[in-house]
Amino acid sequence: MRLATELRRLREAAGLTSRQAAALLGVSPTQITHIESGLAGVSEERLRRLASHYACTDQEFVDALIGMATARTRGWWEEYRGLLPTSFLDLAELDHHAAFLREVAVLYVPGLLQTEDYARAVFSSRVPELAQEELELRVHHRMRRQQLLVPYELVIHECALRIRVSDRAASRAQLAKLLELSEADHITVRVIPFDLDGFARAASAMTYVGGPVPKLDTVVRDVPHGSAFIDSEAQLGAFRTRFRKVEAVSLDPGRSRDFIDKLAREL
Repeated sequence: MRLATELRRLREAAGLTSRQAAALLGVSPTQITHIESGLAGVSEERLRRLASHYACTDQEFVDALIGMATARTRGWWEEYRGLLPTSFLDLAELDHHAAFLREVAVLYVPGLLQTEDYARAVFSSRVPELAQEELELRVHHRMRRQQLLVPYELVIHECALRIRVSDRAASRAQLAKLLELSEADHITVRVIPFDLDGFARAASAMTYVGGPVPKLDTVVRDVPHGSAFIDSEAQLGAFRTRFRKVEAVSLDPGRSRDFIDKLAREL
């Protein structure tokens, strides 16, 4: 779907209609429509021809699109197709292709760092309640998503660390896991304490996913019925700036670990 979106953007930037693009490629307009709707694939040869017709000179970007077009990965997430909402599969696939991850968390510890008990408590709070089988499927899927080794930067608000989604023991175990994972070479955890004056940006949760080139980055926001994927260049630039501003005022990793350890000892 992202490949389809980018090809449509390139065509529109070139000022061509789908009929004109089809004529340049020697195919029917319907085929261009299917490619730009994610209903049909596109070969490397045709993609390069399209990029040339669209006057796209960013070779690194074109190569990244070709990588997307020719990938034949059937990931572990496909096991859940038809069993979980599509957004769960989309998130797992996005994780798989990520070059890096940056996250701002406000109310919950992010799924990639949750314990099994914490994840089960989060999913159990859903209204209407999930059937037990689907609840366990979601927990299992979340645990499998955690097998990532890409650079991951997390800025988490004190609120998320203090909210008890389950009982005291589960909260203590979750803080212990967060402390353990924060020591990993590829994970950086920073905390925003309550006593930071006048910082409204901390109220906005987000996940920023790095693509093979900056143009193919994605921001994920939670919405009532799943996840929203944001990929326009203007909004990506705004979210990059937002993350760096949040990061700049958070505690450094060492002080953040001390802060989390202090909270765990209070439980």
